Amino acid sequence: MPQLPDDLDAVAVRRWCSLALEALGRERAEIDAINVYPIADGDTGTNLYLTLESAAAAVEAVFAAHETGATAPATADAVRAMAHGALIGARGNSGTILAQLLRGMAGVLADGGDAAHLRLALARAAAAARQAVAHPVEGTVLTVATAAAEAARGEDPQLRAVVSAAYEGARAALAKTPEQLAVLGRAGVVDAGGRGLVAVLGALVEAVTGQAPVRGPRAGAGRAPAPVDGGSVVGLPVGGVPVAEGGGPVAEGPLDCPEGGGGGPAFEVIYLLEARDEQVDRLRARLDVLGDSLVVVGGDGLWHVHVHVDDAGAAVEAGVEAGRPYRIRITHFATESGHDVRVQAEPAQRAVVVVVPGDGLAGLCTEAGATTLIARPGEPPASGELVDAIRRAHAREVVLLPNDAALRHTAAAAAEQARTEGVRVALVPTRAAVQGIAALAVHEPDRGFDEDVVAMTAAAGATRYAELAVAERQSWTMAGVCQAGDILGLIDGDVAVIGAEVAATARTVLDRMLAAGGELVTLVLGEDVPDAVADALEEHVREGHLAVDTVVYRGGHQRAPLLIGVE
Repeated sequence: MPQLPDDLDAVAVRRWCSLALEALGRERAEIDAINVYPIADGDTGTNLYLTLESAAAAVEAVFAAHETGATAPATADAVRAMAHGALIGARGNSGTILAQLLRGMAGVLADGGDAAHLRLALARAAAAARQAVAHPVEGTVLTVATAAAEAARGEDPQLRAVVSAAYEGARAALAKTPEQLAVLGRAGVVDAGGRGLVAVLGALVEAVTGQAPVRGPRAGAGRAPAPVDGGSVVGLPVGGVPVAEGGGPVAEGPLDCPEGGGGGPAFEVIYLLEARDEQVDRLRARLDVLGDSLVVVGGDGLWHVHVHVDDAGAAVEAGVEAGRPYRIRITHFATESGHDVRVQAEPAQRAVVVVVPGDGLAGLCTEAGATTLIARPGEPPASGELVDAIRRAHAREVVLLPNDAALRHTAAAAAEQARTEGVRVALVPTRAAVQGIAALAVHEPDRGFDEDVVAMTAAAGATRYAELAVAERQSWTMAGVCQAGDILGLIDGDVAVIGAEVAATARTVLDRMLAAGGELVTLVLGEDVPDAVADALEEHVREGHLAVDTVVYRGGHQRAPLLIGVE
């Protein structure tokens, strides 16, 4: 049994994230089933899980960076990583609010993790979450967060007393949510986001005390909900939340949401945004006019935007005017018999899911018919994001191209999860984006699945890859000692060339790669590399290797100034 903390240090934060992820994993399906507000789209539990998964992965990365050290990371590093991970991985309305709650807590816990700091952290988190929501509604996760903070007030110096009080306060508030929000009362369920927060606070109790909190009927007690339109209440699952036969919420009729009316907007729009504070204030005002369920969280130049609108393009354009939006996700809702549900067409037979390093390649792969997931510099996708991309592909068979050797285990875990959901998934172990491009080029959905996978694997394996990188510090490499600012040419992942500028280094890399033969060179340029560099490299290949063709793509905002493939 781990030593129990006197304050919330980095190790306790790590344990909290791990336990919270386990708790949301256990309760995800049940939380999805009671999701009726603000849109009855059955994904609150999943969104909370994916958001927390991103937070936990960020904390693990901090610990991985300290593996060679004798001490654990600083608490400030752990809580800031947790908040940042949640921010970049936030999903849906509930996940976005959870990210702001964690951010609010991190701002205080970075200065100390004792009982007094935790009380202040809970209060700061509840206030920050309310401020992030354009039109706060009682009976939601906001109410539960506020109740947790209020219950934690007091003078008890013990950390365990604070976390236990917060948890009990949250449970009591959750039980009352059907009385505060009419749509919940009619459905006979508690708020789904609030229930997720109770699970996260329960994990905090276990991380601090070493014992999981006792779960009783309190979260759903106080009334035996009447069935709606013939539904039958069959019991109280974990957490005491009533559900109908088959696992769904006890609701069959129209659901009136205070925000957006009965039908609601047609689209959910989510994106990360790099922008200044004053630009975000104007963005909030514009998006508030365009739609509802508006939540904008973040700070320090990075924001997460969530809104439900009828004009998805206008919501994205508002982000472009405010700064630089990326990781844009647009989900289409359809109104059917008064319910808001996601459009579900018949699954395609086969699809390809590709991880790409920049928005330029995302556009290229999308045009080729693939479902794409952009891996931003320093932000590798978690397994949950890959699973989500496989779900978005909506196909019976999926070929997954991770395009990064570091994603091998993450991609394998995502493929395994998707298989449990009935999707046939083949993982082609591409280690670079240019290998993914080669594999996608030979993809033929009309041939047999195994035959298609073999052809794509062969094409990827026949593509040697290289990239240019900028050295961040002086260090030893296989090519000698590099200085900060040097241009490094990496061939198959190893430093082979050290140069002073992009074009000259790229020429040397190309000559070394083409010395072993090749028929096609693929160049993927970063957004800051001028077209003149590509023209010069094309000319260099043409002069030295007459039988070799060259294709050039714009990769957009990507980590490497230049990616090179030789087939």
